[in-house]
Amino acid sequence: MDLYVFATPYRVTWDYYFLSREHTLEIKEWQDKAEYEYVKNRGISIFLMQAGMLGTLEALWDVFPLFTNTGWGENSNIGFLEKHMGATFEERPQPWFTNISVDDVHSGDFLAISKIRGRWGGFETLEKWVSGAYAGHTAVCLKDSEGKLWIGESGHENEKGEDIIAIVPWDEWWDFELNKDDSNPHIAYLPLHPDVRAKFNETAAWEYALSMAGKPYGYHNMIFSWIDTIGGNYPPPLDAHLVF
Repeated sequence: MDLYVFATPYRVTWDYYFLSREHTLEIKEWQDKAEYEYVKNRGISIFLMQAGMLGTLEALWDVFPLFTNTGWGENSNIGFLEKHMGATFEERPQPWFTNISVDDVHSGDFLAISKIRGRWGGFETLEKWVSGAYAGHTAVCLKDSEGKLWIGESGHENEKGEDIIAIVPWDEWWDFELNKDDSNPHIAYLPLHPDVRAKFNETAAWEYALSMAGKPYGYHNMIFSWIDTIGGNYPPPLDAHLVF
C-alpha cells in the first residue's frame, strides 16, 4: 500500500492506494481564487511517503512521545538526540540548581536554555537536530539604571496565550524556571568576557529591547531562524519543494 500527500500552498491532503493503476483525486472546491490560479500555473505537488502507511505510522509513534510531558517523553527526547545527533548526556551530581547572585550578573550576560520534555521540549529536540545546536532557547540579561535585573527573551507567553518578545523581572523569571516550568529546563549562565562587557552598549540594548517588547514571536520565527537557505538546512528526507 502506498501513501501519497497532495499539497498546494493553501492545503495539504492525503490518500492511499492498494493497487498500481490509474487513480483520481477529487478536489471539490478551491480554497479561493488564489489557489485556483496557483494550481493552474504550477500544478499540485505530489509526494510519496517513502516508508508507506505502516512505516509512516511507526515514524509518528517515534515522534509522538517527544511532546509528552512525562518521564517517557524526557527519555524519548534524550534517546532521539543520542540517535540522530550523536549527542551524549552525563547526569550531574546534585544539587541540580543553584542560586545566582544578582550582583554578579551584568547586562549582556547570556542564558542558554535546553528543554527536554513537554511541548517545548519536543520542538526544541527537533530544532537541535536540524540546527546542530545544543540549546533550544536563549535569553539575555539587562540591568536598569537602578540596578534591577531583567531578562529579555522571545517566545514568552502572555495572558492571552500569545508568544511574544518580553522583558521580565529576574525574580519572576527565575522563580518560574525553578518552580513552575514543567519542561525540566537545563540553564547555563554564560557571562560576557570583561573585554567584551566593556564594549557592550547597555543604552542601545535597552532601546532595542523596549522597541521589540510585546511583538509576536513564535514557531514561525523560530523555524526560519535555521531554515536560512533556499534549498538546504532541512532534515532528511525533507527538501525545499516539500516545505514550500
